[in-house]
Amino acid sequence: MSTSLPASPSLPPLSLYIHLPWCVKKCPYCDFNSHQADRFGNDGKLPEEAYLQQLLADLEADLPYVAGRPIETAFIGGGTPSLMSEDFYYRLMDALRDKLTWVDNAEITMEANPGTFEQEKFRHFRQAGINRLSIGIQSFQPKLLKTLGRIHNREEAIHAVDKSRMAGFDNINLDLMHGLPDQSLDMAMEDLSLAIDLDPEHLSWYQLTIEPNTEFYRRPPSLPEDNTLWGIQDKGQELLATNGYRQYEVSANAKAQHQAAHNLNYWRFGDYLGIGAGAHGKITLQDGQIFRTRKTRHPNHYLNNIAQALITKDEIANEDLPLEFMMNRLRLFETFDLHEYEQYCYQKVPKSLIDACVIALNRGLLDATAWQKQRIQTTEKGKLFLNELLELFLP
Repeated sequence: MSTSLPASPSLPPLSLYIHLPWCVKKCPYCDFNSHQADRFGNDGKLPEEAYLQQLLADLEADLPYVAGRPIETAFIGGGTPSLMSEDFYYRLMDALRDKLTWVDNAEITMEANPGTFEQEKFRHFRQAGINRLSIGIQSFQPKLLKTLGRIHNREEAIHAVDKSRMAGFDNINLDLMHGLPDQSLDMAMEDLSLAIDLDPEHLSWYQLTIEPNTEFYRRPPSLPEDNTLWGIQDKGQELLATNGYRQYEVSANAKAQHQAAHNLNYWRFGDYLGIGAGAHGKITLQDGQIFRTRKTRHPNHYLNNIAQALITKDEIANEDLPLEFMMNRLRLFETFDLHEYEQYCYQKVPKSLIDACVIALNRGLLDATAWQKQRIQTTEKGKLFLNELLELFLP
């Protein structure tokens, strides 16, 4: 018997992700699709016009999938998107307003690095329609910044927040890492305290992980021992909570009413268009088909529109949906209704998902009181052992 539900007119919220693949310098820990700008010739200038036109062509190719559905959030990531000129963003945002339907007051975020901050430039970004900044600080410690390959210093990181306020931004996220090479508990708390003193609305605070295809993977640095990492995590979350930053996701903390709407849509298994070199997307159609898109990674391939390299479209198999859904949904620490699965996955809750939840309950990874109300909530143990919890949902 089929587990599919009838097609529903209610589709998930829709977001837009735009990828800008260039950086001033590739950081040794970074596994994102980023490329050092000076390796692309053009007399040190980025191919802004060509990339803008390809972004818009990319978007046009994806528009039939969403048929006029409104965009609720957008995120411009990289790379370092703030390397592009203000004219690039005026033209990009004008084109996006022409081609897409937007909800009122849509959250539109741009990633930026302190070393690329120019107050006048960022005033133009704000005027173009970007209303949220995510500033990649990572650390305020000079030695750690050098180890991480960052091009800014402590003073530039502090001034970046001041300059963004002067440019008109009232919704700012700071990216900060911990568990850095040879980092002590005191060093980590000094970093976090300084970030809190800058009074951002949102703090992304996460542990460094060594990823394949990075310089740190080829030449591993000396990382703190597990006891130090546990101490940093415990003390850090206590400090954040004391200062009004509630942890609502594995690596995200926010003041009241300032959770990142774009990230919430990701983790709630919402839909998103992904345009730009290496961008990923997830789309649900009216007939219940759910598929992922992936654009070619290398900027030159993307710009030249190499045949069969611009887009890959893969349908998510029914048997993979429980893991796909829970892998996203359990990153958030909010309680959710089990029947959200039916709303977002277009199939009845399968027995395999129920069985996995029962095992998780018995292991203390899910909350029993919430389960009695057909809701799911990770316990404190479940938050700490999230990978073990997710393994229960493997097909």
